[in-house]
Amino acid sequence: MTTIDTKWNAGLYDDKHSFVSKFGEDLVTLLSPSAGERILDLGCGTGYLAHLIAESGAEVTGVDSSADMIGKARTAYPEITFRVMSATDLHFDKPFDAVFSNAVLHWVLDRESAIDSIYKNLRPGGRLVLEMGGRGNVEEIVLNTRKVLTRHGHYLNAATQVWYFPSLGEYATLLEKRGFRVRFATHYDRETELNDNENGICDWIRMFGNAFFRNIPETAIPALLEEIQESVRPTNYRNRKWYGDYKRLRILATK
Repeated sequence: MTTIDTKWNAGLYDDKHSFVSKFGEDLVTLLSPSAGERILDLGCGTGYLAHLIAESGAEVTGVDSSADMIGKARTAYPEITFRVMSATDLHFDKPFDAVFSNAVLHWVLDRESAIDSIYKNLRPGGRLVLEMGGRGNVEEIVLNTRKVLTRHGHYLNAATQVWYFPSLGEYATLLEKRGFRVRFATHYDRETELNDNENGICDWIRMFGNAFFRNIPETAIPALLEEIQESVRPTNYRNRKWYGDYKRLRILATK
C-alpha cells in the first residue's frame, strides 16, 4: 500500500474535532502526573492535554510533527515548552519520568522506530501511557472510502495506508520486544459522536483522512465525500447524529 503524510489543519481540529482531546482527559487520570515530574506529551496537537498535565505541577514538554499544531499550542499555552519533532526521532538531553500519548501512535507507520525512540527517552522505571486506534478502528469509514475511490478509478488513492491499527497482542508484543513491561492493556469499543450532525463523516474525513485524496482535483472531492458518507449511513448514523466506530487500545507500560 502507498503511505502518505497527513497535513493538519489546527483550526479545524479545535473547531470540529475537539472530542479527541476531551476523550484524552480520562487518559491523564491513568497517567496520574505528580508535581516535579518531567513528562513528554508525544503528539500534543494544540496543547490542551499538555496544559492539563502541567496543572499537576509536572514539567511538561509537548512535541508534534505538525508546525501548525505547535504554533497554535505555543500561542494558547506560552508557559509550556512545545517543539516540532517526529515520534520516530526524539532527541532530549535528559530522560523523562513519563511519556504520554493520546490518539497519535496509530499515525506512525514505522511503529518499531517510534517505540525505540520512546524507550530511549524514558528513565529506568519510567512509564509510557498511551491510547491509540486498535484493530477495527473506524472500519466502516475506511472500507467504504476505499470502495468509493475504487469505484471512481482512484486505485492508488484507495490503496493508501493512512493508519496503523494493531491488535492488543500485536502492540503489546512490540513493546515487550523493546524491553517494556506491559502492566495494563485494554482493547475496547468507544463509539464517538461526531460534532457536525449534517456532514459528520465528510468533515471527519476532511480532517483525518485527507491523505486518501492526494492529487484528486479539489472540485471532485465533495461528491466523493458525500458518496462515502451516504454509504456508511446505515451503520454510522442514527437519531440524526453521525458516529465514528472507534475501537481503542489503552496501555500502561514501564521501562
